[in-house]
Amino acid sequence: MKEQYHLVSFSGGKDSTAMLLGMLERDMKIDCILFCDTGLEFPAMYDHIAKVEKDIGRKITSVRAEHTYEELMFDVPVRRSADSPVVRQYGVQLNGYGWPGPRQRWCTTRLKAMPRERFLRELRKQYEVIEYVGIAADEQYRLERANNQNPNHRHPLVDWGWTERDCLRYCYERGYDWDGLYEHFKRVSCWCCPLQSLTELRELHQHFPGLWEQLKTWDKRTWRNFRADYSVENLEVRFLLEREWTAAGKSIRSRAFYTALRERLEASR
Repeated sequence: MKEQYHLVSFSGGKDSTAMLLGMLERDMKIDCILFCDTGLEFPAMYDHIAKVEKDIGRKITSVRAEHTYEELMFDVPVRRSADSPVVRQYGVQLNGYGWPGPRQRWCTTRLKAMPRERFLRELRKQYEVIEYVGIAADEQYRLERANNQNPNHRHPLVDWGWTERDCLRYCYERGYDWDGLYEHFKRVSCWCCPLQSLTELRELHQHFPGLWEQLKTWDKRTWRNFRADYSVENLEVRFLLEREWTAAGKSIRSRAFYTALRERLEASR
């Protein structure tokens, strides 16, 4: 029988941070703290991870994919069939995956799952890997899916009855505030994700202008739409119009607003 190896899956978010700190407080066995670095975290998240590592006095092991997000988005060769929508539309093969989408979440696979699995594969040759995953007690849908995937996963937050709100409060009480990221976003993950809600994208546009400009630059380079309903520049048109109407005391949920938005979008083309 292989010796057990206890690995904490650490994203740096509120749940995995609370789990890690709670495990350390309970003197639970931890052999490795693993962070899969997509290169797309908010700057404040990288600061947070460095602070956690310093505070706990333990190394956080970071793994990254072979290619960067930009390389995967624009440069890597992608084999597509002759009747694929991309080839039909452009008449040629195009490099890169373009923006991720609901049916093509290549970013999760190639930037997180693959480097993580490559790291774990080597460990499993020698150990039985027990992986601790930060699923909160009120995330039943994630728990059910996780339990069906790997019997060697453990969920301490569920065992302790800690909800997402409990985790955030626990971290705040210990001096971790992510420089206010959770004041703008419910979940703090890749800042450029096209699957974010309009509310989250609105926050990104208003409070993180440098990242928004990078989003616009990427959007101009790729062949795939950022969202089915908006390009990044169109989103900016909408958000600026919303501010104008809100400042004037007018409703942005009215038919008149959407009429004005259509006219503004047409004028911006």
